[in-house]
Amino acid sequence: MAQPRPLDPIPPGPWDVVVIGAGAAGLMTCLDLPAGLRVLLLNRNTGRRSSSRWAQGGIAAVTRPEDNASSHAEDTIHAGAGLCDGDAVRLLVDEAPHCVERLQRLGMAFDRDGPNLATTLEAAHSHKRVLHVQDQTGRALVDVLRERVEERDGLLHRRGVRVTKLTVENGCCSGVQVLDGRLLYTVQARAVVLASGGGGHLFANTTNPAQACGEGIALAWQAGAAVEDLEFVQFHPTALRLDDAPCFLISEAVRGEGGVLVDDLGCSPVAHLAQGDLAPRDQVSRALVQSMQRQGVGQIWLDFSAIPREQAEARFPTILDRCSEFGLNPLEHPIPVAPAAHYWMGGIATNLQAATNLPGLFAVGEVACTGLHGANRLASNSLMECLVFAHQLKSIELGPQQTQVKRSEPSRCDLDLSSGGSSSGESSTGLMTRIEQLRQLCWQTAGVDRVVQGLRQALQQVQAEESWLEQQPLLQLVKDLDHAETLELGDSSRRNLNLLLDLHHRLLTSRLMLEAGLFRRESRGGHFRIDAPVALPQWQCHSRQCLQHGIRTRAVRR
Repeated sequence: MAQPRPLDPIPPGPWDVVVIGAGAAGLMTCLDLPAGLRVLLLNRNTGRRSSSRWAQGGIAAVTRPEDNASSHAEDTIHAGAGLCDGDAVRLLVDEAPHCVERLQRLGMAFDRDGPNLATTLEAAHSHKRVLHVQDQTGRALVDVLRERVEERDGLLHRRGVRVTKLTVENGCCSGVQVLDGRLLYTVQARAVVLASGGGGHLFANTTNPAQACGEGIALAWQAGAAVEDLEFVQFHPTALRLDDAPCFLISEAVRGEGGVLVDDLGCSPVAHLAQGDLAPRDQVSRALVQSMQRQGVGQIWLDFSAIPREQAEARFPTILDRCSEFGLNPLEHPIPVAPAAHYWMGGIATNLQAATNLPGLFAVGEVACTGLHGANRLASNSLMECLVFAHQLKSIELGPQQTQVKRSEPSRCDLDLSSGGSSSGESSTGLMTRIEQLRQLCWQTAGVDRVVQGLRQALQQVQAEESWLEQQPLLQLVKDLDHAETLELGDSSRRNLNLLLDLHHRLLTSRLMLEAGLFRRESRGGHFRIDAPVALPQWQCHSRQCLQHGIRTRAVRR
């Protein structure tokens, strides 16, 4: 379709589908939606950053003759610690090989071993079934999908647009409210698909980009959608650990190719685990944390020496280049690593058609909880989950046709942080400080090891912060704006509203996670409580939270 100038407001619609997020899940959704629909793809970023692009390891699928779907399913269920929904697992393992074939037709150039696709072994897999493009599989996937999406008729892709609220009319999701430059207004749609990623950046130590802050979960929750399994967070065992450097993922594929973990005494910190260096991630991360605590250090070492140099250089060029930027050469000396928040198994509850309990709202990718991962995700199942469940939207059920609402001319708004109430005196710098303090709080109380007292104290602190934030007049604007209204924000108001939304959404998703962590009085998968350190049979069920009903359990689908 004809693309409006970037400075023009988005046409009001009604659009058939609005897709929020332009990582692998959002892009594949755009490709799989039925032809002939008017599709609006919204990307909060102006650049190309996404968790999908950062994915190094690969995509899990059965492609070798000695492997089979039953084995892939068994590995997924074993890693998921008893909470994988059987129907979701069967759908993924059955569809995965077809998705690989389709990706190749789209132009995805997987690494090859002679005439065959090259595969590697990752944690908790019983066969080499992880396909890859060196150590930048996510980037290669997103680049291929983006090129195809831009060719779709009837699609408008707008970057730098933030969704501030999902609109609901007569019990159905009816569109989105957006902050588009300086303008705040509503866009109508017959269906909305959230593909906005996870929440790793809620934690101080994470392999995720800053936009992975649980915003999609917050938007869905406020609209009335249910969320599930938010207590289950996967902490990747091996993120680069340097005092003056950001966390950088060192792919599990390094250990799959022969790399090993070593503590300060030269011993293996995972020798007691049945699968050693390739045990499920939750087990490895806990073992590393316990070893570091015993020895009073902040890192474990990852030794590449068992990997032939030529093989390492061909397979891991991105990792080697990034390490060299910090003066490290993994081929000569072990590198320092430590666990970091990496993937959220929980999310917006969806069925096999990617639909939520709110009619008109769908979710795909890490923002969703399909029941596939259970309490702990099997390595490299996440990119495939994006592809499989996006494909389910080929038969999306759209809401009724809408009558176009004529937007008003923009009215000026110059509210600031000191307008009214006890919020007087706050600053943009103060809001950023609050965000960083919240990230530290989540890491300290809801990280690899949790304890009931810490969870309770953190929850009380978050609830108090939420009460303070609700008094901010700028947030009230978002809540009260009529569908036909358009506001033009001054530069200060726009900047401060973005920060307020960041803090608000992070507080909300952190609260939901803490509540789920307190609710589950056991340890299982990505949720480990020191005060309740074993898995209990009565807790072999999902947690489910909803505005209307609070928190309860849901039976596992077999």
